[in-house]
Amino acid sequence: MDFQDREEKEGVRWSWNLYPQSRLEGTRMVIPLGCLLTPLKEWASVPLLTYEPIRCKTCAAILNPFCEVDYRSKLWVCPFCTARNTFPQHYADISENNLPAELYSQYTTVEYKLGAVAPQFQGQQPMRTLAPPPIFVYVVDVCLPTEGETEALKDALTMSFNLLPENAQVAFITFGTTVQLHEIGNADCSKTWVFRGTKEVTTQQLVEFLSPGKPLNQQPLQQGQPETVPDLPDARRFIGTLSEIEFTLTSLVDDLQPDPWPVPPNHRPLRATGAAVSVAVALLESAYRGFGGRIMTFLAGPCTQGPGQTVSDDLGESLRLHNDLKADTAPYFAKSKRFYDFMVPRCVANGHTVDAFVGSLDQVGVAEMKSLIQGTGGVVLFGDSFTSNQFKGSFHKLFSTGKDGHLRMAFNAAMEVRTTPDWKVAGCIGPCVSRNKKSTSVSESELGIGGTCQWGMSAMDYNTTFALYFDTVGQQGQPLPRGGYRYMQVITRYQHPSGEYRLRATTLPHKISETVNPNDLAQAFDQEASAVLMARIAVFKADTEHLFDVLRWLDRHLIRLVAKFAEYQNNEPSTLRLNPAFALFPQFCYHLRRSEFLQVFNSSPDETANFRIMLDRQTCSNCVLMIQPTLHCYSMKGPPQAVLLDSQSVQPDVILLLDSFFEVCIHHGETIAAWRKAKYQDQPEYEYFRQLLEAPKTDAANIIKDRFPVPRLTDCDQRGSQARILLNKINPSTTHNTNGPQYGQQGGELMYTDDASLQTFMEHLKKLAVQN
Repeated sequence: MDFQDREEKEGVRWSWNLYPQSRLEGTRMVIPLGCLLTPLKEWASVPLLTYEPIRCKTCAAILNPFCEVDYRSKLWVCPFCTARNTFPQHYADISENNLPAELYSQYTTVEYKLGAVAPQFQGQQPMRTLAPPPIFVYVVDVCLPTEGETEALKDALTMSFNLLPENAQVAFITFGTTVQLHEIGNADCSKTWVFRGTKEVTTQQLVEFLSPGKPLNQQPLQQGQPETVPDLPDARRFIGTLSEIEFTLTSLVDDLQPDPWPVPPNHRPLRATGAAVSVAVALLESAYRGFGGRIMTFLAGPCTQGPGQTVSDDLGESLRLHNDLKADTAPYFAKSKRFYDFMVPRCVANGHTVDAFVGSLDQVGVAEMKSLIQGTGGVVLFGDSFTSNQFKGSFHKLFSTGKDGHLRMAFNAAMEVRTTPDWKVAGCIGPCVSRNKKSTSVSESELGIGGTCQWGMSAMDYNTTFALYFDTVGQQGQPLPRGGYRYMQVITRYQHPSGEYRLRATTLPHKISETVNPNDLAQAFDQEASAVLMARIAVFKADTEHLFDVLRWLDRHLIRLVAKFAEYQNNEPSTLRLNPAFALFPQFCYHLRRSEFLQVFNSSPDETANFRIMLDRQTCSNCVLMIQPTLHCYSMKGPPQAVLLDSQSVQPDVILLLDSFFEVCIHHGETIAAWRKAKYQDQPEYEYFRQLLEAPKTDAANIIKDRFPVPRLTDCDQRGSQARILLNKINPSTTHNTNGPQYGQQGGELMYTDDASLQTFMEHLKKLAVQN
């Protein structure tokens, strides 16, 4: 089965689709065994079952197509612990010709609706109540620079009210110098509670402030923990059902005014972002604990006071750069990061996520908030302004609905991995945090977020993809299990937007290699998935290690992989031949080394944080696009075609379309640009030229239409200022240091850079790989 076909069928891409059983042989494979899994991938074929899952009495694994079934004795054998289990009474009619959906071979993924029970099973299964509708807490920055920005943000807020379901719960907070919590549940009297912007507001303080003199009902923060948090009496004053308070909300938004606090010359506005987030977290923790919710922050500038501070209000002080973080000279970064880090376990335990919607050319503090956003499964939407089409389009798509009419979101989720005894899970990299659950499926070594078999995420969507890494623990010469497969089961619990609790179980086989024949292993190598898995490890390391060490780690793995699987004569680089299954992997590594994920020279800390958050949550194909963008050429010589991501592809008589996921760039060659400026496309005899100009625009519009977040669209000309977007991505094969083109050849764009080209990179790789 093709790797892409398997992804469409099972929602998974493996680095190796065939892998040795022994630990020793596994270490010699260089690239770790791992997979990119999309737990809630949308399929029309996934059955939705309206009864409780059948679990193994020993290991709690869920009934699946890989269980051995004794229909006569009504028994099934768990493939994870080999325990024998009896079917419950309502499975009495099971037979080879009358199978439940869980045992059909094509249903490796099944979903259970835990919020309701099928009529035929009433009285035999416990009924469960539905969760309340999800809550959306708007945390809005009112320190906006212009009236146009204010009106654009008002339009975006009003638009979102129209896209939310009528039963959605809503709360509204604004902030500037102070933080204002609005009473929206009282239509007769508008009231606002004001908090100081210089201090964090704890849950205890919030409840005591909003309900003075009333007895507090203390509730455990999380089952099994001694800490308690108070319930907020009369929470309906601040949280209301959208259909009942929409007029109040709309009026509140219409009346929004810029922060009245005066801003002295050469100073920034006083902005209390951290205090506002603490109020929102405390409000949900006291009034909506354990149920799905989103804290949506709208940021127009950096936090300049109180917890989470990014920079002072003095314009003479510059915002922190990567060099400041590296030298530990950013005065507020460490303290602000700790402030947001402390909120992560609270939000995840309560099922609440934090999003950041940015409308600013300046940095706003996303780097400090990265752990809170990523750990809770939140979304970052970057825009230069709230007026930009990029922000408007992305914000609109966030509230898209599925075929069932519900939002394409999942809340308050947890993902658990079970494995057969011959392999164990080493860790996970993605928008999640550890639940610190130990089991026999947990490896002693850790890779990413490890030491557990369960991870929590406050929110996820149907494209959220996690990287799971595994260790094999078999011994050399050990007999293979029957069938020659190892098994993994991923159990994902989540709250559906309808209020139903659902559980999705995905059970996957993985082939065990009987031999270590390089040719067999090569055919099982998925170089795209491997590149993404290695990229996530590199980015995970880059958050805590020096870039030099990360690049050296990446280079060592690439050299070892080529040395193991290529054919060559010792110390003869010219004899090296790489199997086609590995041919693209070195260039993926080359572009990863040059990408914005690792090279931070031309990016702010906020931009780097955004890039890394997106890499850790997107699907395999989208991540490959981020690492190595695609380039298409449009010319009068033939139909559009894909071309090399190389400076030689930049020609004066062609149009190039670059797609790097974050940006879509239409690049016109010098000749094409001159013809366009001469208005040839407006003349009837040059209709073909008009069509040539329109073709990349149409394709770019289709790319933007189908992508979330919406990429930035740039239309530029060769040697123009915006052409750097293309030049920054392509391989500099023609530079001022290389020889010019041979007679009759087109030389392409001449690039002034000291970066090594892909050709130079490959030459050095060959020299190092063939050394004894």
